[in-house]
Amino acid sequence: MNRFVLVFVAVVVAVAMAAPDGYTTKYDNVNLEEILSNDRLRNKYVECLTSTSDEHCTPEGKELKSVVSDALTTDCAKCNEKQKNGTKYVVDTLLDKYPDDYAKLEKVYDADGAYRKKYEVLKAEGKL
Repeated sequence: MNRFVLVFVAVVVAVAMAAPDGYTTKYDNVNLEEILSNDRLRNKYVECLTSTSDEHCTPEGKELKSVVSDALTTDCAKCNEKQKNGTKYVVDTLLDKYPDDYAKLEKVYDADGAYRKKYEVLKAEGKL
């Protein structure tokens, strides 16, 4: 999957500020399936993450938006295993069920498709 999706999941799971040694675990028990299957909630996060301003963001969305780039560029190095698994779930779900939302996010965070290509290779090799 695209690193953006991985970051998106990590952010949804670990929405808050990044600690020096990792992202907060405050949101590790968030029900990702419930968020992704709820059109209103999912659309709100997508709108926040793709907007050039924070006016459409909840406090959690702002936190997520603030760590997405870091998570993408570091291959989610600050994510714990639960956050990495959540990120994979989010990316898979967006690609399979909500490709239009994935495309909107990818346009902002992975315009050249580099993260998606990397994800597809890792998935094909069974590393995800």
